[in-house]
Amino acid sequence: MPSRVFDKSVTAGWYTVIVLLFAYVLSFVDRIIMSLLVVPIKADLNVTDTQMGLLMGLAFAIFYTLVGIPIARLSDVKSRKFIVSAAILLWSLMTAACGLAKSFFQLFLARVGVGVGEAALSPAAYSIITDSFPKEKLGRAISVYQSGALFGGGLAFIIGSKVIHYIMQSDAAVLPLIGPVQAWQMAFVLVGLPGVFMALMMLTVREPSRTGIGKDLAEFVSIKEAVSFIRKKWKVYLSIFFGFAILATPITSTITWLPTYLQRVHGMSVAESGQDLGLILFFLSSSGVFFGGWLVDYLNRKRYKDSYFRIGLICTILPVPLTLLVTTLSNLDTTMLLLCPWIFLISMPIAIGPIALQVITPNQLRAQITAVYMLFLNLITALLGPTGIGFITDYLFQDEGAIGQSMMVINLISAPLAFTALSFGLYHYNKN
Repeated sequence: MPSRVFDKSVTAGWYTVIVLLFAYVLSFVDRIIMSLLVVPIKADLNVTDTQMGLLMGLAFAIFYTLVGIPIARLSDVKSRKFIVSAAILLWSLMTAACGLAKSFFQLFLARVGVGVGEAALSPAAYSIITDSFPKEKLGRAISVYQSGALFGGGLAFIIGSKVIHYIMQSDAAVLPLIGPVQAWQMAFVLVGLPGVFMALMMLTVREPSRTGIGKDLAEFVSIKEAVSFIRKKWKVYLSIFFGFAILATPITSTITWLPTYLQRVHGMSVAESGQDLGLILFFLSSSGVFFGGWLVDYLNRKRYKDSYFRIGLICTILPVPLTLLVTTLSNLDTTMLLLCPWIFLISMPIAIGPIALQVITPNQLRAQITAVYMLFLNLITALLGPTGIGFITDYLFQDEGAIGQSMMVINLISAPLAFTALSFGLYHYNKN
């Protein structure tokens, strides 16, 4: 009987992971569809690369981080599935609202709304998944969920490019009560609508009982208690917050600016850049995330308790030579070929930071501390990736054709910073 109950529990856990995976895919489709629309948005709204960087970065990240922690506190004590369902509905409606924007300011406000909605997803998702699996299967489960970011990125580019290409070849669309809309506006409306179904789907998952370390803590943990716990291990937590956040910069810059780089520098169309990059992300980025999670589980079985930091350090070094080549070579075929191993390597550490947090954090604090991690992740990647690259292109190089050099500068800066932070964490993690 216990075995059958366990089997049912594991099956329910994997169903939960799959539903959350689809939700994460959808969130990334809604989040990064703008990357394909830089050229038409700039032309229609008369904005700069810096402003586009703000729309793809800080407009999303600032409010994502501001509301992330209070929502995470609710996730630690309230129904996580209802919170996620409401969040999906909100960000999907705000994505559709992007399609109604007539100015940079209106589009900025709509992107803020997308960030507010998506802030609730990952802290609650990590908490649900952790309570649905034994520790020895947690790495794989979280990696499957985390791969949604890359599946979503791939699908956004593949499907989005086709949709955009089709819309741009068609006559201007006319929406009821709204009137005529541009092709790029219609793209936002179309990718936002499926979220209504996804929000209902989320209500079908099982809310697992809260388990794991920290059972002796009060059911509701105050902010003061949360801060006190983090303070005890602040060196390890700070290393994870900074190290893995900075380590995510290359994949963030790839998702936001690489389509524009391929269009401007290599002369690819929106459809071509979206399709080719989408296929690489879909297969190689997602497999990189899976491999990173599998490697964590493998090293843990070999008694390497510091596997999270070891893998992170490796991932700061290996991609550097490929970074130099991918962003500077003039031959398109060679560039696309080198993109494959490069994207695989920069995708490996994406799930490792969250896995480490779930293992070392008490149950009642997981969502809150994950939200703090997401705060660091989104602010750092937004500043270094979308916003930083746009700023460097506009004000340092003062040349739209230098977008590749801007990506190279940012990615090369991030590597030693991440290495330093993770080395610090490795030392103090093993010291404790």
